Formats: sequence, C-alpha cells, structure tokens
Amino acid sequence: MKQKKIVIIGAGVVGCSTAYYLNKMGQRDVTVIEQGPLFETGGSTSHAPGLVFQVSFSKVLTTLASQTVETFKSLSTDAQRSFYSVGSLEVAHTSDRLEDLKRKAGVASSWGIDAFVLSPEECCEKSPLINRDNIYGGLYVPSDGIAKPLNAVDQMTSFSKSCDTKFYGNTEVTNIEVVDGQVKAVETSAGKFEADLIICCAGFWGPHIGEMVGVTIPLQPMAHQYVFTNELEELAEEEEVTMPLIRQQDSSIYFRQVFNGLGIGSYQHRPLPVELNEITKYGEAKEMPSVKAFTPEDFEKPWQDATEFIPSLKQAGIKKGINGIFSFTPDGMPLLGESQKVRGFWVAEAIWVTHSAGVARQMAEWIVNGAPTVDLELCDINRFDTYAQSPDYYKPRSIENYEKVYDIHHPSMPPETSRNIRVSPYYMRQKTLGAYFNEKNGWEQPQWYEANDSLVSVYEKTILKRKGWAAKYWSPIIEAEQLHTRQHIGLYDVTATKKRLEIKGDGVVEFLQQLTTSNIDIPIGHAINTLMLHELAGIKDEIKVIRKATSAFHVLCTGPVEASWIQKQLSASSQVVIQDVTAETCSLCVIGLKAKEMLQSLDSDVFVENKWTSQSAKELLIGNIPVLAVYNSYAGMDSWELSTTNDQGLQLWDLLFETGRPYKLIAAGDRALEALRIESFTLRSSKDFWSEHDPYEIGLDHMIDLNKPTFIGRKALIDRKEKGPKLILVTLILDNPTVVVMGYEPVFSKEKVVGFVTSAGYSYSLGKGIVYALLFPENVNEEATLDVEYFGKTYTAQVMKDSTVVI
Repeated sequence: MKQKKIVIIGAGVVGCSTAYYLNKMGQRDVTVIEQGPLFETGGSTSHAPGLVFQVSFSKVLTTLASQTVETFKSLSTDAQRSFYSVGSLEVAHTSDRLEDLKRKAGVASSWGIDAFVLSPEECCEKSPLINRDNIYGGLYVPSDGIAKPLNAVDQMTSFSKSCDTKFYGNTEVTNIEVVDGQVKAVETSAGKFEADLIICCAGFWGPHIGEMVGVTIPLQPMAHQYVFTNELEELAEEEEVTMPLIRQQDSSIYFRQVFNGLGIGSYQHRPLPVELNEITKYGEAKEMPSVKAFTPEDFEKPWQDATEFIPSLKQAGIKKGINGIFSFTPDGMPLLGESQKVRGFWVAEAIWVTHSAGVARQMAEWIVNGAPTVDLELCDINRFDTYAQSPDYYKPRSIENYEKVYDIHHPSMPPETSRNIRVSPYYMRQKTLGAYFNEKNGWEQPQWYEANDSLVSVYEKTILKRKGWAAKYWSPIIEAEQLHTRQHIGLYDVTATKKRLEIKGDGVVEFLQQLTTSNIDIPIGHAINTLMLHELAGIKDEIKVIRKATSAFHVLCTGPVEASWIQKQLSASSQVVIQDVTAETCSLCVIGLKAKEMLQSLDSDVFVENKWTSQSAKELLIGNIPVLAVYNSYAGMDSWELSTTNDQGLQLWDLLFETGRPYKLIAAGDRALEALRIESFTLRSSKDFWSEHDPYEIGLDHMIDLNKPTFIGRKALIDRKEKGPKLILVTLILDNPTVVVMGYEPVFSKEKVVGFVTSAGYSYSLGKGIVYALLFPENVNEEATLDVEYFGKTYTAQVMKDSTVVI
C-alpha cells in the first residue's frame, strides 16, 4: 500500500474517527492537529447530546448512521461505554405526523433497519414518563441509542497512537501551503507539517480553513438550545441512560436521559445563526468555544410543551441551559471529499455525531481505494456550482433547513429562500404562462403551467386523480401535459437537467476511451450513451457523448460532482481542454407524436425523415439561430433536444412556439417529463442507480465494451461480473391501478423485505402504476407475487414480463 503523508485538521469525533479508519486500512504517516486541548477540544463533539436516530428518508445518511452505531458498539467496554442501545421513540401528536411515521417505518425496512409503528398505549409502555393525551402513535427503533463520542475517541486514539499517529493539541493552523494546485504543508503555531493530503475536519471552523486554500465550505454555524433538568424521581438510576430517546417533532423538541434527569433539545426557537468572528478561542471565555450563553426567553414555549408532554418536569425544573453551536448546510447534507480546486485538500464537514464514524470509514475507503463503498454523491463537496458558494445563497438556505429540520418533508416541496438565482432565457415566457417553479441545481424549473389548466377538462376522463401524500405539490395539469405530449407536442425546458461540457484537443479520443465503458470513437454527427465507472466498478454516471469534430466532443453529465470527476481524470500534461458551457447555453426538448411533422414545417430540408436516425446529432441553423440538435425516440415518440447560446435562446423558444401552434404545441413542465421518462422505461442516474451498483446489476451491460483494452474500473468490473449481482433492477406493475407510490418504499415477498422502490409513476398506456425496484436476485421471478408497502399498507405487484429498461 502506498503511504501518504496525511494531516487531519481537527481532533473532534470526525477527525479522530478518520485517523482511526485510515490506520485500520494500513496508513501509518498520519498527523492530527487540534487548536484546542486533546480531546475535549471545545468543538461540537464536546457538548453534543449524542443522540443517534438512524432512520431518515436519505439512504446515505441512514447507512452512515448505522455504520456509526456499529463502530461505537465495537468500541464499548464494560468499563467505558461508547454506545447505549436504548432504542428511540418518535411520538406523533397529529394524524399527519403518524402517517409520516408509517412512511418512515417503510423506508427503515428498505434500508434494512427494524422499526415498528406503535399505538399510543405502546408508546407509554416504552416510556412511562410521557403524557398519553393527544398521542396518535409512534415509531420505535430498537437499535437506536446514545453515543458517547469522547469515550469512543479515547478508544480510537489509543489504537491510532499504536499505529504511530501523532496528535498535537493547542496547535493553531495559520496557513496551508499550496504549490501548482497541490497541497504541500500545513503551517501551525507549532511549526510546519508536510502533507500529501490534508483532511479538514474542523467543524464550524472549516470555512476558515477553506479560505486558506481558496475553497468555499458552504456551511452556517447555528446555535441550538439544550437544557439539563434537575432530578426526576422516576429516573433514580445508576446507569447514565436506560430509557429510549424521544422525539416529539410536532413541538420540535427531543429528550434523552442523563442519569437522574433529562437533557432536552429544541428546534422551536428563532434561528440563531453565529458568525465565525463571534466565536471565541478555547480559554477566552468561561464556556467552551462551541457554547454560547443560554437565552431563556427562547426556551419558554418549548419548556411549556415539554412539561405538557412529560408532566413530572414541572416539579424538576431546569438546572442549566446552553446554546450549543453546530453546522448546517444548504441541503442538510454533509460536505465530503476532495475539492476540485485544490488537489489533496479533502473535507469532512457538517457532520453530526450520528454519522461521524460512518463518514470516517467511507472517507478512509475513498482515500485508500479511490472510491467509497457507499455512494456519497449527495455529500460531495463539489456538488455546489459557483452560485451556491455565495454566502447570500448558502446562509439563508442553511437557516431555512434549521427551521424546518423537524417538519414533515415532501420530496416535491420547494425551498423558500435563495430563489431566482439561476434562470434560463425562457423564464419570462414561462412566468407569463403561469409556471409553477421549483428549484433544480439552482435553476428555476417549471413543474407545470397554469396556462394548460383548460387541458384538464379535455383529458378529465383519463387523468388519474391523486390523493393524500401523492397529491401534495401536485396538479392535474401535470397529467394533462403528459397526455397532451403523447397526442400532440410538448416543449420542455431542459436547461437545468444536465451539465454541458465541451471537451476537445489532442488526445481527446484516448481520454474519453479511458473515461467511459463504450467505444466512443463514433462518426462525427453521432451521439452515444455510455457509462463512467469509478475504480471499484460502480457507476459514477451515465453520460451522453456527442462527436462534433475529429477532436471535439460535447458531453452531457448529471451535475457538478460528475463534471468535477471528469476534470480530475485529466493528467497535468494532457493537451485536452474541458470547458463547462452550462451557464452560457440553454436547451429545449421537442417531444410528441407531431414533433417531426412540426419541425419539417419549420425547415423541410433540415428535418426530412430519412436524415435522422436514433442518436443523430447535427449542428445546424433554425432560422438564424445556431443549434446543436440531437434526435432520439422518447416513450415511443420522436424527440429532439435543441441547444443554443443564451443570447438566442428566447428567439428559439418564440420560433418553436409560433411554428407549433397549428400542431397544438404546449409548454410542459418537468413533472410531466419525469412521468414520460418512467412510462418509457428510461432509467435515471442517481435516481435508479448509484455508484454502489455495477452495470450488470442495472441491466446496462449493453454499454460495456470489454474489447477495449482499458478503461477506469475495467478489472474490478470483470471481478464483479464473475461474482454475480448483489441486487437487480426490475420493473414492477402494481395490480391496483389507482395507486401511485413515490419512491424508496420497501418491496416484500411473503412478509420478507427483498428490495426497495427507486422510481415510480403511472403509465397511461398500461393503465397501471409502474415501479422500478432494486431486488435481491433470488426474488427476481416473473411468476412471483410481490408486495409494495405504502404508508403501512401493502399493494400487490408483478414483475413486468419482457420489459425493456433503457437509458
């Protein structure tokens, strides 16, 4: 194993866990630097209540939490507990919350964690302290518990020291030396430490470290209220904690036992953002740096709610309160990985104790093996384009995430802050048509158009009316747009859907051959869909490669993470140039039964039928507008994606709209396009598969050309093929035609969980719900009857015969 000089900045639970896992994987030249004392450093680890609620609607966060539990339990000894497996109880005080807990129990099954929906009486049996009044039920997760991060750190650092890892306390980082875009050393108050690789685990001080190398770490420190109560008679226990953790999310409060009292945290108070210049250094104030003075006025209403929920608190009263600081991000996810801007500068930031050891394990795998085993795309530090690196964007959005942390979150719920950051040239036309916008990669993306409301009555007898959860942030106009596209034409703004890269120069073919699994030495004027794999043969992304000239290609990838990964594959001596043209270009998709007829009326010479075959790509003029046009079949209909520069985008929209009037062209939204995608059996990267999966599991082996002598992940792919798939992606048809599930629901076979839903929708051609699901191979049987659980109820499904899933 190649040894690297690794310097970790920060000796909290994340930094120490990362050193521990790097040491376990054989790395021996590791140094950990901490500005505070070792190991109660004064950061968030030092005051964190240690609650580990594993289950969330995010698969990656649930996995990281489960791995943290596994690690902390393994570090526990009789003399020093690192984890108390006391279970957790989430209590519903509204019917909506109870329904959400049923949904949460379903995703717990999908992610492999036992969770049980309890009656009000069963909730009180789990925790006799709570008041039975107004309880609708609850969710119990027996494997949850309390982490003791400082005890875990003690065990981990003992092991790391035995591997010659050095720990330096009271050592302030003053600068980071970067030469030719590569980190070289960390300069500190105790001297210089040479480094091949630096990992920033500095918590809410991370942005300050990032500034030293010109890397934005978009997190917002927030003060969070937490109190300790006096003793309760009911908790006369010698153990620190025996009762389950409790969340009462309808009042935005949580509870944990602390010996004979309780610790109570609240998200109910006004947001209390903290700026870095307001945070003291260790020893400069009575409290540790991560603790601000308690503001009792903000705890008045939470305390009232707490005493109503646990009446014995009225007698106990509050012993002490703090406003503890920890980090929030614009999307609520951690910030992980190597920055695209500076080679060797890694971050592991905005991580709670809940996910700490799991993150550390994956970071170590990523650094040593070239890729983690868990897909971390949603956590990648490079996921934010430049628009999101402005404090004007990420601070309000992070604060909004704090305010809504205990809300019931719907996957289609739009954010309220930091909007109208990126708009396509079509934005004003879309507003005129009554577009309902959501955000996609920072862009304002139309979901549907109120101008199409009249179409609802046209298709009223056909439209499936959604109810309940599926009807939130939904309109029947979506269905009307989907149906109208099938019968006539839809014009879709797809500017926000992909990153657009121009890749050209000497050696570009060789570069792309190494990058992708297919033979991309295609004729000029053709496109090909292919895959990029990482070093462990997981699917990094599905991309479209368009050859514009001998040494020039146009590449469409999923987003900033994938674009940064492509850039990272370039060697320093390469003559290949990669230019991101996303911000200066725009794209429209013309789809429908009448699409070909309409475009032929626009220019009969350019759009004659025999000149376009699947994946044809042409640079042409439509009127006086230069366009890159790519043809494909979509849901059995003709489809052209037309891209141009932003300055001529509006002219293209107006020309297409005017030409399309006789053919009943409408502007249609992203939700209808997504429905058509599912109905056409088309998969989507990061939705139906991740880097945890290989092409053989997903049925994308037709994109693999093993005749190529080499490409990234080739050897590992052959090994994975020989071992056989762990999961297989299949299409299911729901027997009940009125049910439309939303995604991530568990799939059962004879009451045993055998997989989970990825995408789901409704097929008007079949008259039934379509479900894509990842299943264990032994359960992929066309004769088998399966069940999909949705809000605690099960619905029968069949594996679709002869279904072709394409991409």
